[in-house]
Parts: sequence; structure tokens; C-alpha cells
Amino acid sequence: MNCIDSFDRSVRCHPDQDAVRTDDGRRFTYAELDERTDRLASALDGLVGDDRIATIAHTSAEAIEAMVASQKRGAANVQLPFRASPGELVGMLEPTDASLLLFDASNVETALTVLDRTDIEVAVSVGGEATDRDNVRDYDALLDATDPERPESCGNEHGVLYTSGTTTASKGVLFDQDQLWYGSSQVVMEHGIDRHDVAVVTTPWYHMVTTDAWILPHLQAGATLVVQEAFKPTETLSLLDEHDATGLLAVPTQLHGLVDAARAGEYDLSALSYIRTGGSVVTEKLATEAGEYLSDGIYNTYGLTEGGPNLAFADPEIQREKPGTIGKESFTWELRVVETPADPAAFDPAAEVDAGETGEVIGRSPGMCDGYLGRPELSDELFTDGWLRTGDVARIDEDGYLYIVDRVDNMIISGGENIYPQEVEEVIARHPAIEEVAVVGLDDERWGSRVAAVVRTDGEVDEEALDQFLLDSDDVADFKRPREYTIVDAPLPRTSTGKIRREEVHTEFF
Repeated sequence: MNCIDSFDRSVRCHPDQDAVRTDDGRRFTYAELDERTDRLASALDGLVGDDRIATIAHTSAEAIEAMVASQKRGAANVQLPFRASPGELVGMLEPTDASLLLFDASNVETALTVLDRTDIEVAVSVGGEATDRDNVRDYDALLDATDPERPESCGNEHGVLYTSGTTTASKGVLFDQDQLWYGSSQVVMEHGIDRHDVAVVTTPWYHMVTTDAWILPHLQAGATLVVQEAFKPTETLSLLDEHDATGLLAVPTQLHGLVDAARAGEYDLSALSYIRTGGSVVTEKLATEAGEYLSDGIYNTYGLTEGGPNLAFADPEIQREKPGTIGKESFTWELRVVETPADPAAFDPAAEVDAGETGEVIGRSPGMCDGYLGRPELSDELFTDGWLRTGDVARIDEDGYLYIVDRVDNMIISGGENIYPQEVEEVIARHPAIEEVAVVGLDDERWGSRVAAVVRTDGEVDEEALDQFLLDSDDVADFKRPREYTIVDAPLPRTSTGKIRREEVHTEFF
């Protein structure tokens, strides 16, 4: 079975159930979504044959329709991040061979710039913007003019998804429908999703986590998706209340905003039974507050674009017992934590570390990717003997539970000692006045690198007090303690999935 097979099953079993609801009041049943995506798939085939398309749009019913229609065609939908610059998008598109660009009104200027700078000759506009150009067609008019007859599939592709690009340029990963079906199915199992569930979609649709850990699993189970175009905490809470939503996907930075908004307002969230989070550290404080103001059904997950939706997850019970853990391997994965040698050529996937030690997380699953599109040299580095190298460092406890420590390439070497920024950040974040923290390494003539921290505070703490806080802590060795601080009152630069952009932190504050 693959993604479109599971969607067809939902259409057969639940034709009159709402598949998608939007924040502007529209509703589409499974039967209606099926017909609309048949029309779209046929229209796209008429415009570009079997070629791939690309989509740049905010989260919407139309973005979901583009995904499903592409699955029906069997030709990939290139899921472009709308926050990227035109130049970045042009580079992303280069290896994809996409022949059509679908865009919405919020991204019209960027889309037209991309069209002018690429060989893409055909575009489709959701909302009708720029249809005065000869090569731009109106989305709704195109559907109305096309018969609802599904074209014959030319393959089994789902789409091209992009890595978050926190340290390097984003890389495109081509996934087929079998690979994403494995990921989607394990998410259904993790949350026990069924046709009674109603899930709010508030993270950008083009991310792997939103696609294969949220949209596809709920469509597979015949559940209902409530689509929010852009995240605003009070509006998200209102949608959860209005629709008696049972599920929410939110990265930790969003959870912080939702907790603050819920604390200040009055919302009925009694139906909310599962909150999926991940992408950055879920602190014990955040988990406790989210449990108090939102739902105690917090699932912490760990994954990466190259691996599908997630490699590991920790259910609410485990979160309460072992705050901060990402749990153990998910249903379709085999994971190991192995030594990371100084010489990459000496990497051994069999060199597993003992309990209490740290090492690189590696894994294998039928749902993982085959490599990067158009980047064979980087694809070769991604795998060793069939194991996917995540580049993430984890500690494994005596019960086999994993705790992400940091990225291999974030490691700071100071005086010959290895320091992972994230483990220092976790301790600094425990100070009650700290709202955000990022730790980086600075060049140092004597030590090679020295540890520095940028902190966002409520204004009630200074550098001396922070230093004393760490000196009094048993959880940070003295050599890991920051030797300088920058205190700010503005949010730190992050990706849309909540990961710190360390290079920007380094450039902006030091």
C-alpha cells in the first residue's frame, strides 16, 4: 500500500466526513477532496504532461490538494519553503526538473521573480493574482474547466522535501509514496488516530513533520484536518475550541506562545488529547506548563527530513517519568547510538556506546530516503553500510531511552575537551529569568575555542548572576561554563521548526 491507496480507502469508507476545514470557514468532505484533486491532477497533466510541479504557498486547503493531486499523478510536488528568498528557491528548483509553479496570493511577488529566473514556463495562481500574464492560469477556473477524471499515474513519487538548512543550504530529498506511507502509518500507531479525530494544522505544510507526521496520517485514518494559514496563538486556541480538536502539532517555540495565550484567555480545550512536538528541546518546565494549560498528552518526537516523520518518540507517560527524553525507536525503525571517531573514514556502525555514554544516532527503516536530489557526493556521506547517519549526538540511559545532546557539527572543542552547546543551554534555561538561550563557540588563542552564550531574559538577571547560577549547578562542568554572555530582549533567530540558527547567532551577537 502507498499514500494514495490509503487516501482512496478513506474516500471509500468516509465519503461524507470532513477531510479539510479552513480557518476562513470552508469545508471539504473526502468525496469533495477526491473530486477536486482528480480535477487538479488531470489539469496538471494537461499543462505539463508527466512532469513534476512545484508549489510555494502558505498552509491551505489548496496546498493539501496539490500534494494529493501529485500523488494521483505519481509525479512529485516540489514543496518549496515560502520563507526562502527568490535566489534560494531558484537554487532549490534547479535539480528538480519541475515544469509548473503553483503559488498563492501571499507569495505572488516571489513566485513571479522565480518564474523570471528559471525555465518554468507555466504557473497556476490560487486566488487569481497575476493571471493577466499569458503563462499564469487561475486555480479555480482551471478546476472548473476540467472533468473530474483521474489521469493514469506515471509513477509513485510523492514529492521533494527540503532540509531545514540550519548550518548549510537546504537540500532536496525525493520521497516516493511507499516511503512516506511507512512514516504516516507509524504516526497513526503512535497516536492511535482514527476517523473521530480532528487535528489542527498550524505548522508550515511543506515541512516533513507537517506532511508525513500530521497531514498524511490524518488523511490515512479518515480524520479531519483544520487548516490555519499562519500561526497566531490566540487563533490556534480558538480553532481548537471551536472544532473540539483532539490533536495539535506544535514545535516548542509555538508551545511557549500557546501556553502564554491559554494562561491569559479562556478556551475549552477539554477535547485535546494529543500534542505532538519536537524539533528542539522540550524542557521539563515547558512540558509541565503545556500539560497544565493545554493537554497532558504530550508526545516528544525526534526525526529529520531525511528519515521521514520521526525515528523515535516518547509518549506522555514516558515524558512524565523521564523529562526531555525522545524515547526509543519508532515502529518502523532500528536505531543505534555509536561512537563518532575523529577520522570519518573510521566510522563503524557496530561500535555502539554503553549506557550513560554519548554517541551519534544512526538508523535504518524502509521509510528513510535514498539520498539528496542532485547531490550524489552528499548522499554518499549520508549512509554507511545501509545506516542513515543523523549527525545528532544522543545520550542513552540505563533503560535504553535516548536524550539528544546536540549536533555533531555543533561541537565546541575548548582546551581539548568536547562541549556540546545544547547540554549547556538546557541548564541555563532552568534559570527562572531566562526565556531563550543559545550557546556558541568563539575563537580563542589559548583554548582554541571558548564558550559564549546569548540569552533573552525578563530583565531580572545579569551576567554575574548567570555565572553564579552555573557555578552553583551540579550539571555543568566548569570547563563547559560560558566565559561571556550577551543579554538581549528580542527573540533569537530560529528556523520555522524552532531550531536555533547558530551561524546567525554567532554573526549577529559576537
